[in-house]
Amino acid sequence: MSRTSAFVRGMVQGIPIGLGYLSVSFGFGILAVRAGLSVTEASMISLTNLTSAGQAAGVDVIAAHGSLLEMALVQLTINIRYALMALSLSQKLDNSFTLPHRLLAAYGITDEIFAVCIAEDGKIRPSFMYGITLIAMIGWVLGTFLGAAAGQLLPASVTAALGIVLYGMFIAIIVPPSRKSGSILCVVLTAAVLSCVCKYLLPMLSSGFAVILCAVAASVMGAVLFPREEDDT
Repeated sequence: MSRTSAFVRGMVQGIPIGLGYLSVSFGFGILAVRAGLSVTEASMISLTNLTSAGQAAGVDVIAAHGSLLEMALVQLTINIRYALMALSLSQKLDNSFTLPHRLLAAYGITDEIFAVCIAEDGKIRPSFMYGITLIAMIGWVLGTFLGAAAGQLLPASVTAALGIVLYGMFIAIIVPPSRKSGSILCVVLTAAVLSCVCKYLLPMLSSGFAVILCAVAASVMGAVLFPREEDDT
């Protein structure tokens, strides 16, 4: 397969992802302008970051006037999974993936892009990754721009209602696995309870450090109570 055909195939594979990102990032755009960011600032955040949860948490830190250290720790805690995805995906890359290509491709490693790439037959070429990432990025940035612009024009009651779109996506992500696995449900409920504790009993704790505390504590609890069994192979 030539570079051009691989790039086009990647773009085709990325269309469903781009359309999904378009609707989800619309909610992020509204969330960003409600936090005091401009349309340009919100769009630039989405252009330089393809991480819904990380961006939502980052906007909360910005709105709360958090420190750079707080922002860095929040992003590290939320986005560390992408490093694990990159390690797994590295086994699917062909020999043309030199270091510069790997660095560029790392920009586009998201949950959805990772899933599509892992499901591909055979090795993956850089052009395929660039194609799928381009479409996903366009959908994400365009949705953010439209949501941010709408957030400045629509009435506050409407933007408040539309602002829950992003959180609705997060709920849609955790509900199915929680119904199938008691351990996941326990971890999710623990994080929710800890979040309420931080909100109402520890008001002096900033939102950024509250996210870090809840995520790490719930993850450690899950690892201790529900360790993954090793295969005897």
